[in-house]
Amino acid sequence: MAEVHETPHHSDDVQQHLREVQAALARHKVVEELVHRQEMPKHELVENLVHKQHLAELATRLDKLHPADIAYILEALPLDERLEVWDLVKAERDGEILLEVSDAVRESLIETMDQAELVAAAEQLDADELADLAPDLPKQVMEDVYLGLDAEAREQLRAAMSYPEDSVGALMDFDMVTVREDVSLEAVLRYLRRFDELPDHTDLLFVIDRKERLRGVLPVGRLLINDPDVVVSDIMLTEHLTLEPGDSADEAAMAFERYDLVSAPVVDSHHRLLGRLTVASVLDFVRESSEAELLGQAGLKEEEDIFAPIVDSVKNRWRWLAINLVTAFIASRVIGAFEGSIQKLVALAALMPIVAGIGGNSGNQTITMIVRAIAMGQVAAEHGKRLFRKEIGVALFNGIVWGGLLGLAAILLYRDIKLGMVLTAAMTLNLLLAAFMGVAIPMTLMRFGKDPAVGSSVLITAVTDSGGFLIFLGLATLILL
Repeated sequence: MAEVHETPHHSDDVQQHLREVQAALARHKVVEELVHRQEMPKHELVENLVHKQHLAELATRLDKLHPADIAYILEALPLDERLEVWDLVKAERDGEILLEVSDAVRESLIETMDQAELVAAAEQLDADELADLAPDLPKQVMEDVYLGLDAEAREQLRAAMSYPEDSVGALMDFDMVTVREDVSLEAVLRYLRRFDELPDHTDLLFVIDRKERLRGVLPVGRLLINDPDVVVSDIMLTEHLTLEPGDSADEAAMAFERYDLVSAPVVDSHHRLLGRLTVASVLDFVRESSEAELLGQAGLKEEEDIFAPIVDSVKNRWRWLAINLVTAFIASRVIGAFEGSIQKLVALAALMPIVAGIGGNSGNQTITMIVRAIAMGQVAAEHGKRLFRKEIGVALFNGIVWGGLLGLAAILLYRDIKLGMVLTAAMTLNLLLAAFMGVAIPMTLMRFGKDPAVGSSVLITAVTDSGGFLIFLGLATLILL
């Protein structure tokens, strides 16, 4: 399937396009309101002409934009304006734009399309692209699309949908160029000239035998600089990275970064060429994984449409807010248990947020480092003890140094040496608690096969808040009162 030729724009240009679309929508609304207020002959005709003129201008503007730029604009518009712009997009571009928008926004667009429109949009896509869109499409739409595919496309779609989301097979592209090893470079060049355009990110031609087993790869650079009479087998590379569909997408992404790859072949257990993985797919996967991790740390279940209805946003956010409410209540009960101590020494009320806050920050630093290392495959379960020792050592050093400085400041402010000592001890103990939990939370989640990023910041904050209050107020009650 040929790709759209529009050139993607720099972020500043995309912002400019967004402002232009917003301005056009605003002008359209103003003119509509003015026409409605006027009493003139052929009022409806004038209104209709003005309406069509503004919409035609906006549609022309959208036609010139890359699908990714249109997706960005759609995501940045409130729902009513988003749907108005979506109606102006040419039907033949629906499929590629649906691929570019976020899952949440895609859902809002699909809800407005009837079955025939969805089938038409899906039929524009390649098998690997269709597999990405399939989970969001109604079952009947997918059945209609599947029946309309040829045998090869059906097999490709079935294969793409059979692999887990975080595997190479789910990301691989079936659109690639293959050649035989016993032909000349001149024959290869003649073959390439028959294409209207080469598949995106074609830096390698894949050399296969008659049983479609991968024999090697031919870099396009080598093809261009060598004599046309040379045979492919003489200059192809036989030592190169190959992937299997069951391989982890995370590991593949690290390989692409480590070796500066643009594409890599994907083969089955018999070394038959199935497809290729491109840097574009890898970047999309890394971006989506990073966004999911960021959302997970904040306790969000999924990516949220910023203009989503209130009910949808509440459903997405309630779970960890409920957990946070419980932990906050526990922290308040800890403070309440020492209400008498706080009344006797008001300085405790001013100082205890410092202990809890520093502990939370330190714990989040530890969790961020551990989660990142787990995501990069640098940490295994057997590394737990070593990580505990290291992080506790760091926490002990920071507690003595920074806790000592804070204790000294308390002595100078309140003229109370014991208070300074309590503050230093509480700071050190809470940092040790934060370090322990900062390692324990992600390592435990990893051991049970859960995403270590999900809710980690919420949990560490809860522990360091309650723990910090308990440690500081407990020590103060024992020593100062």
